[in-house]
Amino acid sequence: MPLKMKWKSIQFLIAASLTLITIVIMLIVSVVVYQKFKDSAEQNAIQNNEQIIDQVKFNLESYLDGLGSLFDLIESKIRNHQTLSADEINDQLQSMLQTRNDIVSIALFTNDGRLVEGIPRLPLRSHTALTEQSWYTSALAESDQLFYSPPHIQNLFAGPYRWVVSLSKQIQYRVNNKEHSGILLVDANFKMIDDLGGRVTLGSKGYVYLIDSYGNIIYHPQQQLIYNGLKYENVEEVLRYNFGSYIDTMGEVDRLITVKTIDSIGWKVVGVSYMDDLVTTQREMVGFILKLMSGVIVVVLIIAYFVAGLISNPIKRLERTMKMVEKGVFQEHRDYSGAEEVRQLSKRFNLMVGRIHQLMGRIIEEQELKRKKELDILQAQIHPHFLYNTLNAVMRLAGSGRTDEVVTTISSLSKFFRISLSKGKQVITVQEELEHARHYLIIQQIRFRNAFTYELIADEEVLRCQTLKLIVQPIVENAIVHGFQSAVDQGHIVIKAEIRQEELLFTIQDNGVGIPPKRLQAIQEGQADSSEGSGVGLHNVHERLRLYYGNGYGIEIDSEPDEGTCVTLRLPLIKED
Repeated sequence: MPLKMKWKSIQFLIAASLTLITIVIMLIVSVVVYQKFKDSAEQNAIQNNEQIIDQVKFNLESYLDGLGSLFDLIESKIRNHQTLSADEINDQLQSMLQTRNDIVSIALFTNDGRLVEGIPRLPLRSHTALTEQSWYTSALAESDQLFYSPPHIQNLFAGPYRWVVSLSKQIQYRVNNKEHSGILLVDANFKMIDDLGGRVTLGSKGYVYLIDSYGNIIYHPQQQLIYNGLKYENVEEVLRYNFGSYIDTMGEVDRLITVKTIDSIGWKVVGVSYMDDLVTTQREMVGFILKLMSGVIVVVLIIAYFVAGLISNPIKRLERTMKMVEKGVFQEHRDYSGAEEVRQLSKRFNLMVGRIHQLMGRIIEEQELKRKKELDILQAQIHPHFLYNTLNAVMRLAGSGRTDEVVTTISSLSKFFRISLSKGKQVITVQEELEHARHYLIIQQIRFRNAFTYELIADEEVLRCQTLKLIVQPIVENAIVHGFQSAVDQGHIVIKAEIRQEELLFTIQDNGVGIPPKRLQAIQEGQADSSEGSGVGLHNVHERLRLYYGNGYGIEIDSEPDEGTCVTLRLPLIKED
């Protein structure tokens, strides 16, 4: 089938329509699902970040509350004693220090910056500018309020430098029965806070950092880059939020910022996650959707082609049947399975074909009957004409006193008509057909005064075979009338009946003037003009043989001008029962 016709076939249209509808639906569903997934992914990322930051905030609050509780415990032990010596203060602080591994040092200073007691007992470093440090100035400025300092290097006591967070507060204590006001300092190892922040990751590149209420960075996983100016955090925007999330678009990559505030000290826990992590997830989702769509489309194509085949195959078979009907094949057609409409169409088509076949059979039967009647009428017309000519010849013979020839002519004429009638039968034996031709030849030989001679040849076996009657005489008449009229020499006719390859053959050969080539072609093509003679009788015999025995039988003519004509009648071999 040409490609253009395949594109227009019902199977292709159904399969293409189902596939197109599926693709459109899949695209709509995919867009909706992708948008929903995108929104859900962003919302889930926000919720996930908030939960993580909440957990970090909770852990930091717990840790800082623990430090605050320790600080309060130290303060209460110092305050609850009316009088404490330096050794007693030292013992109190020493016991507190031993309870916590994360405590670096505990110290009590006077308001003017003199060390009352410190654990561990190490000398103070010189040039520490103690009274200028933030933990000291803040505690001195805001009495009775615990102050948490930003991370810094512990540089008060001799020994290793440590990164600490200082807790400081102005308290009242008594030494040697004297009321004093001083600054209590507890330095906690910053590593605990560092660990709490460092364990947290948001996505593949996200992190958490801490700032105080003034925007100072307390903790950052890339602290050195921040100090060296190689990395920047937009803390000004963060300070606008106490809680919540927003998208930071200032950098090269959009970032999701989540902020939680530790209310007790004002620190802000800031979570940073990169939006390209979400984009990567979205790309994976897009890839999955594309693979799913491809798989679904392939499956739908297969199913659509199969379903379209179920619908179109019965129609195609019906189409092939219609083409056979166009070629004239009106065989019995079965009903085709399929949809109800196809089965009904097939049923109606079979009824139509049966009706057409019936009508064509009736038409053929009527045409055959018409042709038979026409041939019978033609034959009936020949008999009066032949009888008229024969009776004229008898009258001339009687007038001449040739009584023997008159008797012979009348005897042959009676036998000729007896065989012609044959009691209304159309089929007679070969012997009767040859006898009919012989009596015709006798009459014509007397009539034309022995202008020709004849010869009949047939085996005994052939004589008992059956043949359509009155098929040899018209050929013989053509040979006499048209073959010998203008001939100079005496004519000779040979009539032979034989069996060859399971067929019955009559051969009528004469030595007359022959048939011109153009005339012979017209006779063979059935286009002979009746006014010219010779061809009409041949054509009628040929049509009678084809009508009774089929298109495979009829007349074959072989003729050469001035050499004669040979006419062969081919019939099926039917032996007498």
